[in-house]
Amino acid sequence: MKASKTVIGNEERIRLDFPFDREVIRKVRTIPGVTYSAIGKIWHVPYTPEVFAQVKRLFPDVDYQGKQVRKGTPVSESVRPGSSEPGIQENVDIEVLGRTIIVHLPKSQPDIRFIRSIRYSRWDKKQFCWIVPNYPGTLDLLLEYFQGRIRNLTEHEFLEVPGSTEEERRIRKDEVLIVRTLSGRLRLTFVHNLTLIRCIKALPYHRWDTQSKRWTVPYSVKILEELRSVIEKEYLRVIYEEETGQKEKAPRISPHDIENYRRCPPEYRRKLIELRYSDNTVRTYCSLFEEFMNYYSEYDPQQIDEQMIIRFMQYLVIDRKVSLSYQNQSINAIKFYYERLLGESRKIYLVERPRRERKLPVVLNEEEVARVIRGIDNLKHKAIIMMIYSSGLRLSELLNLRIKDIDSTRMQVFVRQSKGRKDRYTLLSKKVLPLLRAYIREYRPKEWLFEGMKGGQYSGGSVQAIARAAYRKAGIRKHVTVHTLRHCFGTHLLENGTDLRYIQALMGHESSKTTEVYTHITTKGFNQIVNPMDKLELE
Repeated sequence: MKASKTVIGNEERIRLDFPFDREVIRKVRTIPGVTYSAIGKIWHVPYTPEVFAQVKRLFPDVDYQGKQVRKGTPVSESVRPGSSEPGIQENVDIEVLGRTIIVHLPKSQPDIRFIRSIRYSRWDKKQFCWIVPNYPGTLDLLLEYFQGRIRNLTEHEFLEVPGSTEEERRIRKDEVLIVRTLSGRLRLTFVHNLTLIRCIKALPYHRWDTQSKRWTVPYSVKILEELRSVIEKEYLRVIYEEETGQKEKAPRISPHDIENYRRCPPEYRRKLIELRYSDNTVRTYCSLFEEFMNYYSEYDPQQIDEQMIIRFMQYLVIDRKVSLSYQNQSINAIKFYYERLLGESRKIYLVERPRRERKLPVVLNEEEVARVIRGIDNLKHKAIIMMIYSSGLRLSELLNLRIKDIDSTRMQVFVRQSKGRKDRYTLLSKKVLPLLRAYIREYRPKEWLFEGMKGGQYSGGSVQAIARAAYRKAGIRKHVTVHTLRHCFGTHLLENGTDLRYIQALMGHESSKTTEVYTHITTKGFNQIVNPMDKLELE
């Protein structure tokens, strides 16, 4: 038998390793505080002199592994690549933190090849350790491979709940935190549980937040009870909370709120497609009209009069607290049904349309854009960000680019059927062209300029994630998005002396007033203006 010091659940323990023997197990069971770990398949007892003395009395030939990690020494400092301390080279430390497994091991090519064979594993240069996703079965795979070499197996009992410093908290492995948000959704934080995840994925409009690592689903009494039932069957404890703050918004009506929930009529969708509305507009209008239909679930849409439409708009503004654009799109979706689908005369429903808020776009200066681009290491990611900025592309325009749309002879990019069903040409940067050629040689896209791992168009969510990571790495504190790069393109062109008419054509603006917004945010000429305060004699 071998005895060694280990840490389990933040508690120091004595690990006992021995070949399977019923008589030995019978004796081990007599030790006070003994526990068998089904995950690590090991027996361990309290780390006290009294217990260790009893172990030696029961097993006089026990071999105690004295060269262990010193008490209080962080695991990340106990094993470093290239360590020459005898007896430690073969030791492996595993730390389980919620959905992540941290593996510290000495430099060994077979071990490294094994770790790399696990999907999405990566090397952390700062901590000198491997980061492995804690998928079902991954920990068992690691324990089986490193059998006999594991010095410390630490499973943290708590999971950090994302939030601000004041809101930081921890939940245990046997707990599920459910928060009802002000936006009418349920936010779930829990240690990986496959049964619960399957239940969440079966719910409509579920969403996984990659940044905060938690699930959100629409709120309804039925959904909440269904989640509670699954959680209780998994022997987990529910912690239910509700967000506080401003007056709560009324949640959107979901299929779980009313019995006879109606979907958008097929003829409504067909009419939108027939009139060549964009895919985004089709999805938006169908969703908005579906909400309107189910607000008056007991009425046929053709029986709804103008006063009822006005009351629905009041409900959106007062109870749902929707944005101005949402309200305008809802009006358009309703008008489309009655005027275009049913062929009724054009009507004004005495709903005062909100005036569009005029907000100046946030832009980065040229040095900040350069810092963002320099911080990107991945060739494909860098090509995506540089294309958006250098050509002033919308996100949808970037995703719809084909390889043949890049004209390297005329140094132009052909943007086909963009917003408003218009084609246009924009600039191709001399610095972007060689980068695109290198990207195409390495990634070999077939049709679309930027394709996913399995082919087909690249996803908009992936581009947004790339931009967020690049901004964060560059230390950008402003509220910026992918579309910010397009605004930077227009602003920097204006600051470099480009005529507004050319900028309008390059960006595909239908109205010159849209382009003129960049005159309000450019800093060009500010250094020539004398502030009247500076001319006052105050002393």
